[in-house]
Amino acid sequence: MRADQLTLFDILQQHAKAKPHATAYVFLERNGAQKSLSYAQLLARVKAIAATLQARHRQGERVLLMFQPSLDFVQSILACFAAGLIAVPVQPIQNRRVLPRLTGIMHNADCKTLLTNTNSQEMLERVIPNTRHHTPGVDWICTDQIDSAVAGAYEDCDIAANALAFLQYTSGSTGTPKGVMVSHANLLNNESLIQTAFGPDSKVFVGWLPLYHDMGLIANVFQPLYLGIPSILFAPMTFLMSPLTWLRAISDWRGTSSGAPNFAYELCLERITEQDMQGLDLSSWRIAFNGAEPVKGRVMDAFIDKFSAVGFRATSFFPCYGMAEATLFVTGKLREQRQQHLLVDSEQLKNNLIRPRQDDQESTLLVGCGHTEGGHVLRIVDPETRAILALDQVGEIWVNGPSVAGGYWGQPELSKSAFQAYTTSGEGPFLRTGDLGFLHDGELYVTGRLKDLIIVRGQNHYPDDIEATVYNGHPEFKPHGVAAFTVEGEQLVVVAEVDRHLIAELNTEKYREITANTRKYVSDAHGLRVVELVLIRPATLPKTSSGKIRRRYCRELYLSNQFETISFPAAQAA
Repeated sequence: MRADQLTLFDILQQHAKAKPHATAYVFLERNGAQKSLSYAQLLARVKAIAATLQARHRQGERVLLMFQPSLDFVQSILACFAAGLIAVPVQPIQNRRVLPRLTGIMHNADCKTLLTNTNSQEMLERVIPNTRHHTPGVDWICTDQIDSAVAGAYEDCDIAANALAFLQYTSGSTGTPKGVMVSHANLLNNESLIQTAFGPDSKVFVGWLPLYHDMGLIANVFQPLYLGIPSILFAPMTFLMSPLTWLRAISDWRGTSSGAPNFAYELCLERITEQDMQGLDLSSWRIAFNGAEPVKGRVMDAFIDKFSAVGFRATSFFPCYGMAEATLFVTGKLREQRQQHLLVDSEQLKNNLIRPRQDDQESTLLVGCGHTEGGHVLRIVDPETRAILALDQVGEIWVNGPSVAGGYWGQPELSKSAFQAYTTSGEGPFLRTGDLGFLHDGELYVTGRLKDLIIVRGQNHYPDDIEATVYNGHPEFKPHGVAAFTVEGEQLVVVAEVDRHLIAELNTEKYREITANTRKYVSDAHGLRVVELVLIRPATLPKTSSGKIRRRYCRELYLSNQFETISFPAAQAA
């Protein structure tokens, strides 16, 4: 890529000139229909929307983007870049509970315009009638109603590399929304990092991740545009309803690059049968990135064992680590190498020490998430003393480099504490990621979230380990449907989604049996006592857009008695 290209809009213009009729994006509808855009068509739509925005806004103003998954979203965010505006992509409203978050973001970013399309607005009106009354003073624009003929009114903008491209609002649970300030320079630097990490194998992207959030946006929307290759997109709900759709799209479109959080691979293992695999060909899939939540080695091994029969390569798995505050990508494994597994002593891990083991007894399997490149520096730091830790010691992951964003919009104190940290030796400034991990043989291993860490009697316990113990002991519980957290100091609570088949059978006796078994499993494996097991309905456990369990929010719902628990009758007397 040319060094003088400051925005992805500049890159789009280059592609539209060099190969106007080549396919840029394809969107697969659930009914089997397809919508596609060539580079020339995309540029025309982007200019038309940008011209409309230029007539109403000065450069640097914020514009909210709220779309159901569609190519209209892609056009609109690129139009904001073209017009020199700061895009604010947000999750489309699915229910009334998320309305306060939306209005909080609009207030924090001071958005005067909301971009959507006709379909998204109609769906929104069905959920919340008279939605516009909840956003007074905000101008709503349906971009699909903008005539492409107005593209001729677009005026080129002079945009500095350090100008903000968009605000990525993190999926925290409470408090003031945090909008990560991502500049055009951050964005292009991160796309360059991803290009280097993925290598020359990226020819066709396939993705279903939410377009408005970091992994889906940076990887599945922007990286293909950066490279000038097609991206085949479809909605998250399409995948969740039928995980086979994902693998079928990779097979049909000869996808080379596609990925998701760990739970998606797990869902494929659960829901795709041997019969479903007939006709699949995954031999084109060269980069299967796995990130955004703890990467599980046993899930990857099981995925390899099952889908190697239809061409999936063991070396295609690409464990990686990143976050919105670093635009997205921070580390990834070396290409064409199998992912690195490390078996460590579980008891020593509780004390933040890494001691490799050779057997499965009292051990924990961890997966390496690779290395960082491109002028980025990574340190493992004691979160309390801020001292840099030795190798094979667990601490907070700190990152410095050109992909690290500029802070949180309108929150200078929070930005200073998170983005301008210095070690005791004076090295910095660093981004404090809030994630825990360690370095082993030069590779990063991520062990969990600092704020989710469960500390009982001075020992560390990772909630995902406890959650795995619970769902492995109960076939009625789902691997991605259990949350563990503590209340009142060290009181351990577990919330679990229950399989629909079990709900009809539940009574007090069955609940006591499940609770007793859960306590035994957790006590035997972790030496902890579960004070309460809360059972909830399927698909109701709070998660982020990338599939992470929102444990702190679960804790708040529990403490305020807001979980919609399953009611069941008392057991019949004999």
